[in-house]
Amino acid sequence: MSLLSHKKLISIVVPIHNEEEGIVDFLSNKLLPAVNNIDSYKNEIILVDDGSTDNTLAKITTLADDNKEIKILALSRNFGKEAALSAGLQYAKGDAVITIDADGQQPPELIPKFIKKWEEGADIVTGVRDHYTKHGFIQKLGSKLFYKLLRKMGNKYTVPGSTDFRLISRLVVDEFNNLPEHNRITRGLIDWLGFNQEYIEYTYGVRMAGRPSYNMKKLTRLALDSFVSMSNTPLMFLGWLGAIITLLSGILGLFIIIQQYILGDPLGLYWNGAVQMTVFITFLIGIVLISQAITAQYISHIHADTQDRPLYIINKKNSKNLK
Repeated sequence: MSLLSHKKLISIVVPIHNEEEGIVDFLSNKLLPAVNNIDSYKNEIILVDDGSTDNTLAKITTLADDNKEIKILALSRNFGKEAALSAGLQYAKGDAVITIDADGQQPPELIPKFIKKWEEGADIVTGVRDHYTKHGFIQKLGSKLFYKLLRKMGNKYTVPGSTDFRLISRLVVDEFNNLPEHNRITRGLIDWLGFNQEYIEYTYGVRMAGRPSYNMKKLTRLALDSFVSMSNTPLMFLGWLGAIITLLSGILGLFIIIQQYILGDPLGLYWNGAVQMTVFITFLIGIVLISQAITAQYISHIHADTQDRPLYIINKKNSKNLK
């Protein structure tokens, strides 16, 4: 038996969506050189095309024709990054799996350090970015607020600045693939699984080409899904808020009755009926609307899971080198 057959396999999962301008440069000049430097391991690179509408699929197909270590997992449409990551993890066969973005902002040259941490016993090695250096004021504020709220809501697992640039062992991959939920936040679920986790800090790079697929709308949705899927604290918070509002409104109502109707309005405030009804109804309607919005998020997740639709669909015609 050859020495190569004894080598462990490292899988690299790369979700891709509309990256035609920079994907060849990223793979040829960054990822492949970094992977080829890992002499003591076999490797496979799984490119998950998340329904790209430009020439991304054609360009990575050309690369896969020349390199059998590159496998293409082409989804039938755009399912989103979380589904693309899940598809890649489902198909990865490695003893360890590394997930990395295709825009060049996460440095592939750190992959040997991730593997070193794994060799030393870590089941999960997470890249933590210096995420406050290359963003505007709004992005910085939003990021800080997101992680603070996430921790307040009971998620003690996710470290601020942690990303999907990470290595996970075969054990963690198998456990992740057994998780049933459809509205999933990959990094949150991996952190939730537990196991021995180490961290590697890195500086967030400049995007190689093109524009990011994640706009403010998608980021906001991702944040909402994180809060809803990883914690029931929003419901508890609204319950406590409702109790506080009920208590305060009861005290205010009692004050109005005593001050105006029993004592004869000695303070001269004159709370007429229209004002009283407007204050109470307007404020309580706002609370009801907020409660309905949060509850609707939970119901939508329940609805998605009860439909039991597949998380993703593979376009086998466009896929490449899959076994």
